[in-house]
Amino acid sequence: MRSCSRSTKADTIAHEPIIKLEKVSTIYEGERVPSILDTNLEIERGEFVCVIGPNGAGKTTLLETLNGILPYYSGRGSVLGLEIKGNLKHIRKKTGYVLQNFDIDPLAPFLCRDIVMSGRAGRIGILRFTGKADREIVREAMGQVGMSGFEERPVGKLSGGEFQKILLARAIAQQPELLLLDEPFSHLDYEARNKMQTIITDMNRKQSVTVIMVSHYIDTVPEACDRILVMQKGRMLMDGGRDEILRSEQITDIFLNRGCSGP
Repeated sequence: MRSCSRSTKADTIAHEPIIKLEKVSTIYEGERVPSILDTNLEIERGEFVCVIGPNGAGKTTLLETLNGILPYYSGRGSVLGLEIKGNLKHIRKKTGYVLQNFDIDPLAPFLCRDIVMSGRAGRIGILRFTGKADREIVREAMGQVGMSGFEERPVGKLSGGEFQKILLARAIAQQPELLLLDEPFSHLDYEARNKMQTIITDMNRKQSVTVIMVSHYIDTVPEACDRILVMQKGRMLMDGGRDEILRSEQITDIFLNRGCSGP
C-alpha cells in the first residue's frame, strides 16, 4: 500500500501531476476543527480515483478545496499545473464538478437545456452567444445520460435522480480535463447507476479525463477505478489499488463494523 504522500506512477511518469497538495489544511468558516488536515496528495493525469470514508471524514471538503470553493489556510495546492489560489477561473474552465444533494427550487424557471448549456460557459466565453456546435454538444450530453426529450422540462419538475443526470450531462457538455464527482449515484436506481458508471468510465478510458469520485459506500466503488483513497477525521488514512484496499482488514474495521458498507 502506497504512502499518501507518494505519487501514483511516480517512477514512470515525470510530468507534473494534475493534482498536487502539500500539507494542505482546510477549515469551514466558524469552525474550530479543520475538515482536512496536513493533506499530501498527488494524482496523475488519466487516473480514476475514488475517495471513500465515513460521514465527516473530509471527502466533500477535499473536492471543495480542489475546486477552490473552500480556501485552504495552510500548505500549497495545485490543479492542472496551476496554483489553486489565484487561478480559479482557469481551473474551473477545465474542471467538471457534480455536486451532492443539490437542492432544486420547484419554482425555478430554468429549463434542463439551460442547466446543461451552462457547462459550456467556460468554453464559449463571456458575452458570446451559443452556436450550433454548442447546442449539439448539449443534445448529445443529455442523450448520454438518458435525458433526451427533457430539453424543455423545467428543472423544478425533475425528480432527484433526473436532476442528478442533468448535473452529469452539464459536466459532460463542459468537456473537462478533470471531473470531480460527489456521490454521483445518489438518487439513482440500480439500472441508472450502472449506466452512469459506464459513462464515467468511458470518459476516463476513452477521453483520458481524470476522475475523482467521492463515495460514502464501499459497494458503489466502480470496478474501473485505479486507486482508492480512504479518509477519516480529515486525514488520508489509506491509499492503494482498488482490490488491495477493499480486501484489507483495516477497511473492514472502518466500514463494515460501523455499518457504513451500503444502503
